[in-house]
Amino acid sequence: MSQYAITSEVHAVVGEIRRQQVIDIVHAVTFIGVILLAWLSLHPFEDLSNMQIGDVSTGNELPTYAIFGGLAVLTTALTMRDNMRGLATLLTPSFVLFIGWLCVTVLLSFDPSTSIRRFSLTACVIAVTAGMPLLARSQHELLRWLSIAALVLLAACYLGLLLAPHLTIHLATDPQEPGLAGNWRGSFAHKNVAAAIMVTLLFFGIAFIRSGKWISGVAVIALSSLFLFFAAGKSSLALCIAVLVLTSLTSLIRSFPGRALLLLTPLLLLNLFSVGTVISDSLAAIGKLLPLDSSFTGRTDIWAFALQSLQPKLATGYGFAAFWGSSAIQGLPEGKEWAAFASHSHNGYLDTALGTGLPGLALLIVVLVIKPLRDFQNADEGGNNGPLTMAFLRVWLFGIYLSSMETFFLDRADTIWITFLLAVFGLHYLARFRATA
Repeated sequence: MSQYAITSEVHAVVGEIRRQQVIDIVHAVTFIGVILLAWLSLHPFEDLSNMQIGDVSTGNELPTYAIFGGLAVLTTALTMRDNMRGLATLLTPSFVLFIGWLCVTVLLSFDPSTSIRRFSLTACVIAVTAGMPLLARSQHELLRWLSIAALVLLAACYLGLLLAPHLTIHLATDPQEPGLAGNWRGSFAHKNVAAAIMVTLLFFGIAFIRSGKWISGVAVIALSSLFLFFAAGKSSLALCIAVLVLTSLTSLIRSFPGRALLLLTPLLLLNLFSVGTVISDSLAAIGKLLPLDSSFTGRTDIWAFALQSLQPKLATGYGFAAFWGSSAIQGLPEGKEWAAFASHSHNGYLDTALGTGLPGLALLIVVLVIKPLRDFQNADEGGNNGPLTMAFLRVWLFGIYLSSMETFFLDRADTIWITFLLAVFGLHYLARFRATA
């Protein structure tokens, strides 16, 4: 072989290595950028003193739509290049039926224009998160990206506490919820969102330690735990402990029916003794015996209103995200005027039924509750049961429990929704591909 041929071959190899390095950098920047965009949002450190009671998001934020639309195209293009096989596995009957039914509810919506706008952003977010786990070449790489994003978010939150406490701590002068004064919220608009994300960071921190990243793992666990304490997120803290205990028992209970009973029974109980208390007097009586606020911080009123409103629309709902803040709420009786200003019902399952009817709720339960647990079972049985798999299981389980008290399912670019989706799609791929550790 001539010297010229050898040199050309070397240049070709070097060129290919450089191209792959550039692609790897693009993948890393895309993943970290998306997750930080989800956690920090386009409007971090909001001044709550400017928010008035009755403000309801319309979902008509052009920059958010444009950015997530572009990211959907980018992540899809990047994953199609090397992982088209992975994307193709998403075409399961349950997922296709679910998305198809959402489209039907958009067409039958009480307010089609609002449903179309909100569904378009939700669809872009689903496309983005579906591709994110496939950007990494190994579980180690994915955990490294998550650790970088987690530390950046925590640094931003703590710097905010030091430099701009009036924008990172709830104040007594906040017009909407002055009773939260003193609770940390960091870069988030509400301490409940901050607490939920800190719990997910704690789960990831445990995974970092289990994978050998001791420094970043300990730092993330310590900082997120401290923030969770001062955010006073009691529900998130209680659910965090429950999730850690229950998921640790999955190493003892190996069968799918046993794990379903272990992990999903608390979900059923949470909904029975929350929303169920406004349906059944017997459940309400039992609920009053529990060491909890029987009104769930005023949530029972909004659950009762939502259930009453759902009755005439059981088949299709009011249309995708077209109930709260729309003209569907009118002719309110005295004492119910607050419903015109509510943005959700504080229960993700109830809000799903309001928007998509009982068929939509049933499909959501199949896709987001039952299927991820089956994916975890398959990943575990296939030997793909490392720290990342357990972290995704914990984030998913925490999400379905939290949805009994909060609403984020299908909520466009919601911070918790995007994090939850990352775990759902992560479990989906880990169940089907033996990712490199």
